[in-house]
Amino acid sequence: MFDLVMFDLDGTLVETAPEIADAVNDLLREIGLPTVGDDLVKDWIGHGTRELMTHAYAHAAQIDILTVRRAGTMDKLMPRFAPYYERRCGTRSRLYPDVLEALRTLRERQVRLAVVTNKEGRYTMPILMAQNIRHFFDLVVSGDSLSAKKPDPLPVQHCLDTFHVEPERALFVGDSQIDVQAARAAGVRVWAVPYGYNMGQAVADSHPDRLIPTMAALGDAVRQACAA
Repeated sequence: MFDLVMFDLDGTLVETAPEIADAVNDLLREIGLPTVGDDLVKDWIGHGTRELMTHAYAHAAQIDILTVRRAGTMDKLMPRFAPYYERRCGTRSRLYPDVLEALRTLRERQVRLAVVTNKEGRYTMPILMAQNIRHFFDLVVSGDSLSAKKPDPLPVQHCLDTFHVEPERALFVGDSQIDVQAARAAGVRVWAVPYGYNMGQAVADSHPDRLIPTMAALGDAVRQACAA
C-alpha cells in the first residue's frame, strides 16, 4: 500500500496534445509560418512549453534547433505564446480512461496525491480545474514551482519531504522516460502508462517497474492491498 502517489499530468492523467497544438499553431500563424500537426506536437511534449515551442518553430521555419536556441528566439516568442495557450487550456483536453475512478479510490483510502508536471503553473491549474480534478490533489508541483524540474529528482523529493513519506512508501505514475528518470533518481517506484507522450518512443524501453494499460490497474492494486 502506498502513502503517496504522484502523477505526471500531460499524457498520464489528461490528453492535452490537441489544445497545445492549437496554441502552437495560433502563434505560428501570427508570425507567418506553416502550422504543425498534432502528432508532431505529441512528440515534443514533456520538457515544458518553451522547449516544445522551440521544436515547433525550428520545424516550421526549417531551421536547426540549435540555431533557434542560440539566437534567443524563444525569449521573444514565449510571451506571445502564453496568452494563446491560456485561452486554449481546457478547451480540447480530456481525462484518459479510468482516471477519475482511480483518483476516487486512492482518496477513499486516504492516500496522499500530488501532480508533478513540467508544465508551467499558469497552464497547469486551468487544466486541472477544467477537468474538475484539482480537489483530488494535496500538492501540485509545476515546472516553474522549484529550481529544477523533471528529470531532476527535486520535484519528487519535494513531495516526499512535504508529506514526510519514505521513498519506499511512494509511487510515481507517468508516461515518459523523463518520469522514470526522476522517480528512479529519488528512489521511488514508477509505473508507466503506454498511451502518453514519450517523444515518439515506447515508454516500456525506459524500463518502469510496471507498465499498466490504464489507471484501472492502479485502482485495482490499491483495493487489493487494502483487502489483504
